[in-house]
Amino acid sequence: MRRVLIDSGPLIALFDRSDRHHERVLNFLRSFEGELVSSWPVLTEVSHMLDFNVQVQLDFLEWIHRGAITLPEITRDELGDMIDMMRTYTNVPMDLADATLIYLAHREKIEEIISIDSDFSIYRTLKKRFVRNILPQ
Repeated sequence: MRRVLIDSGPLIALFDRSDRHHERVLNFLRSFEGELVSSWPVLTEVSHMLDFNVQVQLDFLEWIHRGAITLPEITRDELGDMIDMMRTYTNVPMDLADATLIYLAHREKIEEIISIDSDFSIYRTLKKRFVRNILPQ
């Protein structure tokens, strides 16, 4: 099965109907076939950005609870690699949520991401590989 990372931007857009990317993300995900993979820091970021409406936050969390996204475990021992990546990209900068996604791309051998961020065209995995953004512009 195709496994694809998903960043916070598309998730925010999916649940915030006023977001300028809402329709594009909604249409893309309606036709997407595969497994969406993300991390707890990404979900925390999304929940924070959806704080304008508690019901929207709950809808998002219920969607996650129903299994919409796979959340691989990241251990404390793996944090060192993410810290190293964040140090490498201080000029961009890379936050924890982005670092977890690039780390998961490396560890889980995932080569694609759904993002509205251009930063993912700069970031590389620990093996210096790009993660290809598949969300149409």
